[in-house]
Amino acid sequence: MADDALLDERDVAILRWRSRRGLVENDLFIERFFERHGAHLTARQAHAMTLLMNLSDNDLLDLLLKRKEAEGEIATDDVRAVLELLRERA
Repeated sequence: MADDALLDERDVAILRWRSRRGLVENDLFIERFFERHGAHLTARQAHAMTLLMNLSDNDLLDLLLKRKEAEGEIATDDVRAVLELLRERA
């Protein structure tokens, strides 16, 4: 699959399922993200989302609330772009 190819509905559903978190605060950000952007997610965005979902709940929440910025192997342009989409307000 090309990096800029859109995910099909099944792949979006799998990513959404795997993105469920233990902290309700994280889930609120994630649910809003999928409601707004799920229909047009690319493979690159899905990979960035997966990297974020590999973080602990507290580390993810720190990123979502801008208490920290992405560092190390997740400090990529794609991860930063997905973080901005996750942080969007209503």
